[in-house]
Amino acid sequence: MPDPLGPSSSAAPTSESANGGSRDFIRDQVEADLGSERFAGRVQTRFPPEPNGYLHVGHAKAICLDFTVASEFGGRCVLRFDDTNPATESPEYVDAIVDDVRWLGFEPDEIRFASDYFEQLYAWAEYLIERGLAYVDDQDAETISAGRGGFGQPGIESPYRDREAPENLRLFREMAAGQHPEGSRVLRARVDMQHENMQMRDPVMYRIRHEHHYRSGDRWCIYPTYDWAHGQSDAIEGVTHSLCTLEFRDNRALYDWYLEHLPLAELGHRGDRPHQTEFARLELTHTITSKRILRRLVEDSHVDGWDDPRLPTLRALRRRGYPPSAIRDFCGFIGVARTNSRHAPELLESFVRTELNATAPRRMAVLRPLKLVITNWPTDDDGEPLVEYREAVNNPEDPSAGTRQVPFSGTLWIEQDDFRLEAPPKYFRLTPGREVRLRAGYFVRCTDAVTDADGNVTEVRCTYDPKTSGGQAPDGRKVKATIHWVSADHAVPIEAALYERLFHTELPGERTGDPLDDLHPNSRELCAGVAEPAIGDITPGHVVQFERLGYFCADSSGPDSPGAPLFHRTVGLRDEWTNIQKRQQQQGIRR
Repeated sequence: MPDPLGPSSSAAPTSESANGGSRDFIRDQVEADLGSERFAGRVQTRFPPEPNGYLHVGHAKAICLDFTVASEFGGRCVLRFDDTNPATESPEYVDAIVDDVRWLGFEPDEIRFASDYFEQLYAWAEYLIERGLAYVDDQDAETISAGRGGFGQPGIESPYRDREAPENLRLFREMAAGQHPEGSRVLRARVDMQHENMQMRDPVMYRIRHEHHYRSGDRWCIYPTYDWAHGQSDAIEGVTHSLCTLEFRDNRALYDWYLEHLPLAELGHRGDRPHQTEFARLELTHTITSKRILRRLVEDSHVDGWDDPRLPTLRALRRRGYPPSAIRDFCGFIGVARTNSRHAPELLESFVRTELNATAPRRMAVLRPLKLVITNWPTDDDGEPLVEYREAVNNPEDPSAGTRQVPFSGTLWIEQDDFRLEAPPKYFRLTPGREVRLRAGYFVRCTDAVTDADGNVTEVRCTYDPKTSGGQAPDGRKVKATIHWVSADHAVPIEAALYERLFHTELPGERTGDPLDDLHPNSRELCAGVAEPAIGDITPGHVVQFERLGYFCADSSGPDSPGAPLFHRTVGLRDEWTNIQKRQQQQGIRR
């Protein structure tokens, strides 16, 4: 079996490493099943997305769990597309999902489709009809829904519930042959209309849909529901452990009911029928993972597409520069629980930052440029400022990354925030009369500043101390700040996209019921900046640390600066998760 974590799987967490040596209840169950020889020693899981949208960060936890459980116990994991709804599914989503799963670090043992099993599902539906366990209902969807009653309220049996099997079989075959219009009839399982579990009150198995299916074409005009297709697809493939999120907990009884009433022995699989187990889904504050809402965001142009870096889709996180290993480590850290909870995005970002700190090369970039002129910088015989090349470390966490040469001259760009005409308290960067260190350069002291008619600073003038090359003064004097810079004569234009949360509230939509009411009006800021020449070494899809500014992922040309490389801010340098933990601890002490 190929390694499901792919060729770079060493960073992926296991239950042991992620939980300090403890095991979760799912792995305990799998181990117990192997010990009892249930499933004849086999372990097989599956990841079953519906190809009606793009995968998001919530899917990452399920993917990691399905694939790593199979790998840890020497089993198999199948990627199966639950493609039973022809109106919303397409090959575009299939291809994107396969690509995202592989990008996350997993290789399916097989790729399957529920539509491959339409013939078998249909045959099993006839099997249940013949045994009085399914019937054709002529009621419309609203009537069927109302007849199911509610919690503590009795269900109302359909007037068609006691149809004889031959008539049900005839009508069902007519439905399959396209002889009845959409909405006129459905096939329902004959279970128990008074069952306390609402999922067991004669659920719908098939609906009439005269729709073209992207794989089966026009072969079918009836399509199975999720509950009818899901467990049976598991059985056909030989799945042993069907791992689902908690919203399917009430569906488990129906999952088992179908499997108990079907002739599974004819499939030839060893061991018992599949077993469904539920776990808590991954949810983040300030984040929406509903496909319906994500589609609204895209279609109503609140974002620029499914890979807009503000979205929680995997391809958006990929474009923003999130390493797949960091996402896997995050999923391993939060573990597998039986109750839902929400996690702060800052926790995920802390894993991203840890990974990038060790791997991302460093470069200097200025996003809001302000000119700095060194008035005593030496010139050549023609009066032209000399150019020096300063040695800068590529990654202090990785000595093997080496160093680079950065051009330095008498005219530099610095960040606007690194200068104040009138410095506020505890401001240690440049201000008239103060000395600071230039990263990998010299000490400079501000002597003057030029302003425009509105009082805005347009140029900072400094002198440099040539004896402080490398950032140390021979007389031992100290400075309280180090700032970065870019040589103006060598600057490369860039564009940087800075992101805030797409939603400004922790629980979008909690107040009004519509998450879009809580959209952050300024969730993206585009900056036209400059960078040192070595920025050209950072190719699209790779992440660089802009010193003192954060981690940025290279993209193609920016929308506002044609030809200028675009960089998306992945995460900042400050570990907000540590601050959150400190606040939580302080609140706990005060309580």
